[in-house]
Amino acid sequence: MDTVGIALLGTGFIAEIHARNYERFVPEARIEAVVGRNEEKTRAFAERAGIPRWFTDYRKALEVAEVQIADVCLPNYMHCQVTVDAAASGKHVICEKPFCLNLQEADQMIEACRRAKVKLMYAEELCFTPKYVRAKQLVDEGALGKIYLVKQSEKHFGPHAEWFWDVEQSGGGVMLDMGCHALEFFRWVLGKPKARSVIAQMGTYVHGDKTKGDDNAIAIVEFEGDAIGMAEESWARQGGMDDRAEIYGSKGVTYADLLHGNALETFSEGGYGYAVEKAPETKGWTFTAFEEDWNYGFPQELQHFVSCVKEDTKPLETGEDGREVLEIIMAAYESAATGRRVALPFETDAKLPVEPWLKR
Repeated sequence: MDTVGIALLGTGFIAEIHARNYERFVPEARIEAVVGRNEEKTRAFAERAGIPRWFTDYRKALEVAEVQIADVCLPNYMHCQVTVDAAASGKHVICEKPFCLNLQEADQMIEACRRAKVKLMYAEELCFTPKYVRAKQLVDEGALGKIYLVKQSEKHFGPHAEWFWDVEQSGGGVMLDMGCHALEFFRWVLGKPKARSVIAQMGTYVHGDKTKGDDNAIAIVEFEGDAIGMAEESWARQGGMDDRAEIYGSKGVTYADLLHGNALETFSEGGYGYAVEKAPETKGWTFTAFEEDWNYGFPQELQHFVSCVKEDTKPLETGEDGREVLEIIMAAYESAATGRRVALPFETDAKLPVEPWLKR
């Protein structure tokens, strides 16, 4: 297999990132089809990216013989059915975060791919982010001693697509949208131990006019081995993106600021880039990122899965990892709703992670 064919399912912010990184950094991959819900936008996306086929029905893309991988960049509520259908079509699946809306859907996705004997990768790019990869190397080689605390935070002023605000489509607020990054970062850094408990606090402080979900959240997770993970996530932070991690051990500590240490210090009266229309995010003094996709690990992540398909190897991040993260998130919403620490494993019939918090 010289080239791996991709069906890019989605035309939004994350699909744009995937498309340009396949093109720039993954020569073994070729996007054979793109799927979007809006016909005009999808056609324009295909023409701009040089993609030979476009569809508004994702099932048509799964019928394309040249496609081996379905790259799921669709709204969260679609992840389960699309993954199940892709597996039934014999396509390997890489699914963007968060994995899906509930644990029952997660089990369906994992079982469908197992039954069809196709690979399922959970797309968590922080496990491929160069600074974070180096930090994990320090942990693995014992440079920091026994790890007792890992912190990760991602904060900005809100998501890139309107559907995120609708909890029926997204499943929750910032804890689901960005807390999923932190939780898998903790598991990965620590060697993927089981989580024992979680306690969380969250609220809607700034964007109550847009969402019923949380726009600021904090979660503390206790893992086997007595390590603690602390996630701080926000859609309420003014001043652009902030993304950083800290790892504390008995023999040392490391700090990784994902953006500021790689950025230009910039002042602009009018703002710049894709966020001009979302001012004031890029007005005034800001840290201007460069090679942002690479610094976040997107091309490394996509190259990894293409290689897994070509070489028939197991992905670093699997559907089971996505389910573990979702279970912790659902326990975190339960904790925030009840004000109590919640033990894991956690069983729930909730259809949306945010459901118990909305009913509090």
